[in-house]
Amino acid sequence: MLDRLEKIRQEGLEKIEEAASVESLQEVRRELTGKKGQLTDVLKSLKTLEPDMKRQVGMKANEIKEFFSEKIKEREEEIVASESALDEEIDLTLPGNAPQGGALHPITQMCYDLNDAFLSLGFEVFSEDDISSEKFAFDNLNFAMDHPARATMDTYWIEGTENLSGNERLCLRPHLTGGSVRYLMKHGAPARFVYPGRVFRNENTDARHERAFFQYEALIVDKDLSFSSGKVMIQTILEKVFGRKINVRMREGFFPFTEPGYEIDMECLVCGGKGCRVCNGNGWIEVMPGGVIHPNVLRAAGLDPDVYSGFYTNIGLDRLVMMRYGVDDVRLFHSADLRFLRQFK
Repeated sequence: MLDRLEKIRQEGLEKIEEAASVESLQEVRRELTGKKGQLTDVLKSLKTLEPDMKRQVGMKANEIKEFFSEKIKEREEEIVASESALDEEIDLTLPGNAPQGGALHPITQMCYDLNDAFLSLGFEVFSEDDISSEKFAFDNLNFAMDHPARATMDTYWIEGTENLSGNERLCLRPHLTGGSVRYLMKHGAPARFVYPGRVFRNENTDARHERAFFQYEALIVDKDLSFSSGKVMIQTILEKVFGRKINVRMREGFFPFTEPGYEIDMECLVCGGKGCRVCNGNGWIEVMPGGVIHPNVLRAAGLDPDVYSGFYTNIGLDRLVMMRYGVDDVRLFHSADLRFLRQFK
C-alpha cells in the first residue's frame, strides 16, 4: 500500500507539472484528491488494514495530499502569470472603456412611481404569489361556474389539477383581483391597499396584448364610501404619474366582482386623442376597469356588505407605460431588446 502511495505521488506530480491551463489543473486536482480521486480510494481501504499499517498508510496519504495541494497552488500561480503576460507594451495614456450603467425597466419604474403615489395617499403595498387557485381567482370573485374565463382558452391551469376544484385547482394568476379577498380575509376592514404583479392570459398577442403582462390593482374598503372618492383617486393617481391633468372618462362595464362596474379610459397620449393603432383609432385607450366591490366578494372576505363598501381600480401597467413614453407596441417592453430598453435610462 505504501508503494502504491509513492507511485500516486510521482505520477500526480507529473500531471500537475504538465497541466497547461487552470481548467486542466482543476481536473488533475479532482483526479488526485477529489471525492472519487486516487487518494480517497486509498483512505477508504484503511478499514481493511492492520492497525499498525493503517496508521502508516493514513499518515503517508495525508502527507501526499498536502504535497499535492502546495504543488497545485504553485502551478496555478505559474499558469495565471503566464496568461497575463503581454507580448507588447501597454499605452497607459489611452482612455479606458467606461463600464455600462444599468437602469430600471420602464415598467418597474412605473410600478415604483405608482407605489410612491399611493403610499402618499395612505395606502399599503401588498403582494402575493404568481400561482393562484380557482377559489381565489374565480369563486370568491362571483364568477359564474360557466364563465368563459374559467376555460383553458383563457386561463393557464396547472397540469395535474385540472379535474380538481376550489383551492385544489391551481392556475397561473389570471388577474390580481383574487388578492383583494386574500388581503381582506387576513387584515379585515377598513382597508386601503394596492397590489402590483404579473398576470398570465392564454390569448393572442398584438400591439396592446401580451400573454404575460403587469397589472396594478387598488382597493378601498370602508364604511359609507362614496363613488366619487374612487373617481377622484383615479384622476389624482394619473396626474401624479404623468405630471399633468389627464382627460379621463368612465363607461359602464360588467365585471363579476363589481356592482356597478366601469371601463375607465384615458385620452391616448401616443396620438394626442387623434386616433392611432394603439387606441384603435378612437383617441381613447382603456387603462383600467373599476367599480364598486360586489356584495358577494365582501361576503367571501368575511365582511358584511350592509356595513362596508369599496371601490376597485385595476390599472393596466403596461399600457400606462405605453402612454408615458408614446410607445405603440406593448410587445417591445417584453422583448429583452437592449437597443429598445436603453432609451429609458
